[in-house]
Amino acid sequence: MTSVFHVADANQLLAGLPASERDAFMAACEIVELTFGEVVAHPTKTINHVYFPIDSFISLIAIIDTDNQLEVAMAGREGMLGISLVLGIEEAQLLAVVQGAGAALRLNATIFQQLLLDSPVLHQRLKRYIYVVMSQLATSAACNHFHQIEARLARWLLMTQDRAGTDQLHLTHEFLAMMLGVRRSGITLAAISLQTRGLISYHRGEITVLDRLGLNEASCGCYGEDCALYARVLPIL
Repeated sequence: MTSVFHVADANQLLAGLPASERDAFMAACEIVELTFGEVVAHPTKTINHVYFPIDSFISLIAIIDTDNQLEVAMAGREGMLGISLVLGIEEAQLLAVVQGAGAALRLNATIFQQLLLDSPVLHQRLKRYIYVVMSQLATSAACNHFHQIEARLARWLLMTQDRAGTDQLHLTHEFLAMMLGVRRSGITLAAISLQTRGLISYHRGEITVLDRLGLNEASCGCYGEDCALYARVLPIL
């Protein structure tokens, strides 16, 4: 298995840390393979591990009831899962489901909190990440209320493509409807519109991004604002 020391820079929150912080942090990590659909955190349950995705990504889902669920955030190589531990809160607030299979760095929650005491650079970076996540949650709430399904779908596909690192996405209409909190028929009409414009192709649960620039233009401004916020608050070192 690849040494964790060689993959530290694959996650943007860990990239460029001072050697002393990086070595101590990475020595406590292990590389795990996350599978599609795997649940890695349950609402109101104690957080046992934190995850820093390498080439995987995780959906954070708010559950209203059995039939009403909505994705409110994602965590890929730009972020982490378990950020509430930085605030001293050991309880997960959202359902966390692996949306993109792949590798992640996993760390015991108790050890993570202990290491933060001696990792001022990482601690500061994670506090800034909390600010980014809070802002993105607020943007998502407004976006879901005010923007049309087609623009929201375009935004969501761009966010997914960013984290998947590929133009080909395995996504069914049923899954997309749950992620966006809309009826399946609404997703179908939005996907047909994007396909008719030559921005994507869709066939049997496989969506291929054909024109990223055009998809960006079809998206609401929330996508660009999210990217700009991250770049401003957490610039890549």
